[in-house]
Amino acid sequence: MNRQDKLSEHFTVAELIRSETAERKGIDNMPPDILLPKLKRLCVEILEPIRLHFGRPFRPNSGYRGIDLNREVGGSRTSQHCKAEALDIEISGISNYDLAVWIKTNLKFDQVILECYRLGEPNSGWVHVSLKDPGQENRAMVLTYSHRTYSEGLLA
Repeated sequence: MNRQDKLSEHFTVAELIRSETAERKGIDNMPPDILLPKLKRLCVEILEPIRLHFGRPFRPNSGYRGIDLNREVGGSRTSQHCKAEALDIEISGISNYDLAVWIKTNLKFDQVILECYRLGEPNSGWVHVSLKDPGQENRAMVLTYSHRTYSEGLLA
């Protein structure tokens, strides 16, 4: 599979591996072929339903992160991004809080985390959403991350 191949109707491999940090640092962020079905699943089960509901194009801020890229951006050593199980997203003109609430209410997920959101600034922060492989238990964890602290629920 190459970067321009479609993973779903509206999303390509390039969009799921895109990283300004990787480009700047010359890091190859192409996942091994074994992870491509997982990226496809994220597109089909997470991104496409979101695009359909909100009716506007968007691209993930962060999808797959290879180990070198994850280290460079300061990601967790156990990051689901490295396993092709997580995305960070925002949609222009949609409150990240509203996006997180819609995901929580309408999609199957392992985690949905409203990250770095500031009350009164609808487009602040982003939404992290993850999905485990079929046969693995999704925890349906709903969290807010702010000031290096995780809190249960979506706190606006």
